[in-house]
Amino acid sequence: MIRRSLAIALAAASALVSAAAPSSAATLTVGSKRFTESYILGEIVRTVAERAGEAVCVHRQGLGNTGIVFQALSAGSIDVYPEYTGTIARELLGEPSATDLDALNRLLAPRGLAVGIPLGFNDTYAIAMRSETAREKGIHSLSELRAHPEIRFGLSQEFVERQDGWPALVSTYQLAAAPPRALDHGLAYEALARGEVDATDVYSTDAKIERYRLTVLDDDRAAFPRYDAVLLYRKDLPERLPRTFAALERLAGRISERDMTRMNADAEIRGAPFASIASAFLDGGGAPRATSFTERLFAPDLPRLTVEHLFLVFASVALGTIVGVPLGLWAAYRAAAAPRILAVVGVLQTIPSLALLAFLIPIFHRIGTIPALTALFLYSLLPIVRGTHTGIREIAPSLRESALALGLPWSARLRLVDLPLASRSIVAGIRTSAVISVGTATIAAFIGAGGYGERIASGLALNDGSLLLAGAIPSAALALVVEWALGAVERLIVPKPLRSGFDVRVS
Repeated sequence: MIRRSLAIALAAASALVSAAAPSSAATLTVGSKRFTESYILGEIVRTVAERAGEAVCVHRQGLGNTGIVFQALSAGSIDVYPEYTGTIARELLGEPSATDLDALNRLLAPRGLAVGIPLGFNDTYAIAMRSETAREKGIHSLSELRAHPEIRFGLSQEFVERQDGWPALVSTYQLAAAPPRALDHGLAYEALARGEVDATDVYSTDAKIERYRLTVLDDDRAAFPRYDAVLLYRKDLPERLPRTFAALERLAGRISERDMTRMNADAEIRGAPFASIASAFLDGGGAPRATSFTERLFAPDLPRLTVEHLFLVFASVALGTIVGVPLGLWAAYRAAAAPRILAVVGVLQTIPSLALLAFLIPIFHRIGTIPALTALFLYSLLPIVRGTHTGIREIAPSLRESALALGLPWSARLRLVDLPLASRSIVAGIRTSAVISVGTATIAAFIGAGGYGERIASGLALNDGSLLLAGAIPSAALALVVEWALGAVERLIVPKPLRSGFDVRVS
């Protein structure tokens, strides 16, 4: 029965793989980082490219920080993404003197990359404070921060690490402030408004600057360079998709700082979807319509996200079962190996998910499904291995002795006695692994593998509770469905006497 169930699981996983596999048509994959403006620009690029009619266009949104998105572009996992000249020069190339597109392209060419199509606005870094705090302390410029070491900084994680972020600020202005608190960019505004921090990093086109009545401090020593919005793309893109690239070139100079600030406000304040914002801008229409929670929950992307999430969960648990059950058997029958096997799968479970994903991306030289599936597979092992090990070890010695007395070979004892008697514990481990995987699979969106995590990542970036719930509720519902479905499978697999509580434990 267990073999037949595994065969069914593998067949279903194969079907899901086929459903998720890309078509043979020409494709353009657009990437974006995990903040509002990048989501919107990525959606504008995708919409323009799609309207060119030359390729199937996909937007891998919210892929994380600059390093992950650039790595995805370099590896060919994406074809283009919106970036900023200051970031390319200072953070990606380590060449602050490269200030124009010609210089940047000379440095990018050996990597097979190119930059171009200036979108028309500069979105530089800035430091903002609550207006009342700035007035009370008499702070109007970054130079004046030096006289106020008591200022509590709450900065985005990326800004803290980037050489053109916190290190540049400290170096240029010789600040003696305490180490900053690292916060998600979307949450930093709320922390500032509640008085939990005194200053945070902002983008000059952030819509929330006006909403929260913040004072942007003057960068009087030019710590931050210009960050002109451009498109960073694979060098072969103009040749591979000439009509699409020609359409993208028409975006040059089309987006002003005022346009970008307004579009950010549409997303962050009015709650409009990114796709609607992009279409409204490109079509020259009015403000995009905000959506209700019900519309967000049952948005057109729900079937796609469900299939992607199901595939990640089902495939990872199927692989975990194929590997975990034999490992559990090995640990059960070889007492000397048990501590090592259980220790290894236990340690795998403790590795932070985002750290594991960041480690797997350079190994596979890609983002998306493969590293996400690998991470979920590793996380699925512990419950399955432990369930198998426990189930075998708890079989009463008298039952094993009866099988030996009948003269059954080891393979027959395993198939006819041990596995059926341990099936309740094995299936319980698989059920636990599957339910955990439903929740853990939401991290896959941070590297472009899709699933309900896309909504959760967007909600975090926008600090939008309803969008977070639109991703969390389907995930929770799916966990209940998976638990119920595997409960039904358990009733089919586990022999009836065991389901009714027959004692097979060591006496």
